[in-house]
Amino acid sequence: MYQDKVVLCASSAYKKKYWLNDDFKALPEQIKQELKIMCVLYTEDIGGVLTLEFEEDGSLVFRVDSNEGDYLFDDIGSVLKIKELQRTKAELLEALEIYYRVFFLNEDASELL
Repeated sequence: MYQDKVVLCASSAYKKKYWLNDDFKALPEQIKQELKIMCVLYTEDIGGVLTLEFEEDGSLVFRVDSNEGDYLFDDIGSVLKIKELQRTKAELLEALEIYYRVFFLNEDASELL
């Protein structure tokens, strides 16, 4: 069904906007809110654009971009904040990966748990 990378959500410090892919509107409201809070707080603290993407194998990755010449973007803080999010939100991120692999890649849920 899906090839390459699929964007789950994105937040931009430049446009002051958050976006959730419509393909994921079936996620529980609490999960959608947690994603929004996580992404918006990241871009407010660090700057740039944060995108959460699913790789071909179903793993969820954080992608960060910043405008060239954006001297307010915190490169070091970005790496540290992503590591912190991966640690503190590990359960959420793992659940999202399982959700994606079952509902989008049609993998057997019993084999993933």
